[in-house]
Amino acid sequence: MHKVSVSISSPDLEIGDHWSALIARAPANVFMHPAALRAAQATGFADIHMLLAWAQEPETQEFGKHDAGTRRLVGLWALQRMHVTPLWPSFLAAPPYNYSFLSNPVVDPEFTDEAIAGFFDAIERNRSLPKVIRLRYLDGSAETYPAIMSALAARGAQALKLSERERPYVTRDFGLKKSGSTRKKLRQDWNRLLALGSVDIVNNRTRTAVQEAFETYLTMEAASWKGSRGTALLCDEEDAIFTRCLISDLAAGKNASVALLRVDGRPIAAQVLLYCGTTAYTWKTAFDAEFSKFSPGALLVDKMTERLFADGGIEAIESCSPEGGFMNHIWDGRRTSVDLLADVSAKRSLGFRAVVAGERGYAQLRGLRNRLRDMSWAPMAWRKRATAAR
Repeated sequence: MHKVSVSISSPDLEIGDHWSALIARAPANVFMHPAALRAAQATGFADIHMLLAWAQEPETQEFGKHDAGTRRLVGLWALQRMHVTPLWPSFLAAPPYNYSFLSNPVVDPEFTDEAIAGFFDAIERNRSLPKVIRLRYLDGSAETYPAIMSALAARGAQALKLSERERPYVTRDFGLKKSGSTRKKLRQDWNRLLALGSVDIVNNRTRTAVQEAFETYLTMEAASWKGSRGTALLCDEEDAIFTRCLISDLAAGKNASVALLRVDGRPIAAQVLLYCGTTAYTWKTAFDAEFSKFSPGALLVDKMTERLFADGGIEAIESCSPEGGFMNHIWDGRRTSVDLLADVSAKRSLGFRAVVAGERGYAQLRGLRNRLRDMSWAPMAWRKRATAAR
């Protein structure tokens, strides 16, 4: 067993070098990147607590000199404090801020069990922290998932799995659709697009270029159906402020970019990409509705998938799409997403029951929203079927 200690701090703590060393050894999660956590904290977008697992390097003695050893960062997990309502007890949640899609900690594989057990111990010991934890978008295919479940079971913690589903995922060697009707349609759409003029894809990763391209993305998204439904980033000032800061700060370390698909220099689709270790993340996509018949969003993701793997350095691409969407059709690879609630306190708490009730209410409202959306599209579908039948 390794000796691991866990500290709890604000994202303001400077751990850049430690993070770089950790991510070279550990499976990635860009949403736990210290720059992203600082952006969320600095803009007031989330109240984040950063848990850091440290391993003490062994003492050495050489030529009469005693070395007490140094600490090595072997795990990082960020959780945000939230409320079901202002009148109910608070709880901890991951992902650590909205618009993030993975909640797993980043842990050195050599220290997985010790670090995760240490995280839960630290939460229970800290009197100021809630003991109820809500985990959405937990990667059930990651090494940390069984360690989390084992640690909770060992504690006798109350845990409730709320849902489990699959999301698209692709690696250099697995999950790419190389044939079939989808591949045929993408080729046809690309050839039809080429007939319109000069087509290219730019993905400039300098910070200034990324900031400018992100503004293109924001404008394009706001002009889409998301803008009309009020869900585009520019529809909410706090969302816009945070995401601009997030992308800019990540881009400063080459950890974000915005790929643009252009026809005669005019952007018709934008793909916001994040990077961490050897993994890329297709975080956000938008396209110009005028070109929708060419499937520009799917074309851009498809072409960028090829480019990222061809350029080297990227071994896997995470869709950030727990509901599937169009990426289900262009990638065969899948990973499991789990939503989980846990109470790490020694006594069963009112907070756990409150969060369970809140999550079930949220699921019901979300289901109602989806049904209403389907109904809003139904008349158009009926008209198309009726027209086809005549």
